[in-house]
Amino acid sequence: MTNLSFSKLIGCAFFFIFAMKLQAQNMELPYHQIPDHAETYSAGNIVSRMIDGLGYRYYWATEGLTEKDLQYKPSADGRSLFETMEHIYTMSNNIVLAPDAKPYERPKAPLNYSYEELRELTLTNLLAASQKVLRKSSKEMEGFKVIFKQGDKQSEFPYWNMINGMLSDCIYHTGQIVLMRRASGNPQNPNVNVFLGKTRE
Repeated sequence: MTNLSFSKLIGCAFFFIFAMKLQAQNMELPYHQIPDHAETYSAGNIVSRMIDGLGYRYYWATEGLTEKDLQYKPSADGRSLFETMEHIYTMSNNIVLAPDAKPYERPKAPLNYSYEELRELTLTNLLAASQKVLRKSSKEMEGFKVIFKQGDKQSEFPYWNMINGMLSDCIYHTGQIVLMRRASGNPQNPNVNVFLGKTRE
């Protein structure tokens, strides 16, 4: 093998490794850690930070769940952990659509996502919602609307209802997931630090 051929081979190998690393980075879900905070306080930045806090909590609450965890129910008539994830995903659709004042229409058929798909879709929605509200003024946020649609019927609410409604509710249910997985025998990573928004590796 000539030096030129060997160099080409090495070059191809490095390119392949670089491409694989890039693909792995692209596949990484958002909110492994909380993003850096904004430099200034504004209405949009504060809500964005609340969404980011939810995203970080949800990422680690749902990281590494087993089938046993997903099927766990605190009581016979309560939601399972997986059903709680579905509920949070549904609300994340409202959260991401409200800044555009677009309606969310609940699908007629049951959700048919896997645990991995549900987790990715929810985290992606939260990141998109955070970026939509980031740096928005209070005046701009007056145009945000929570809109429900069911057939020909549509109901509209101000964004205030998003803050005390879906956003707070998702944080509440994420806490339930943390509790349920602990009861199932698979507690959340103890190195999660919700105050700093970083997890000690």
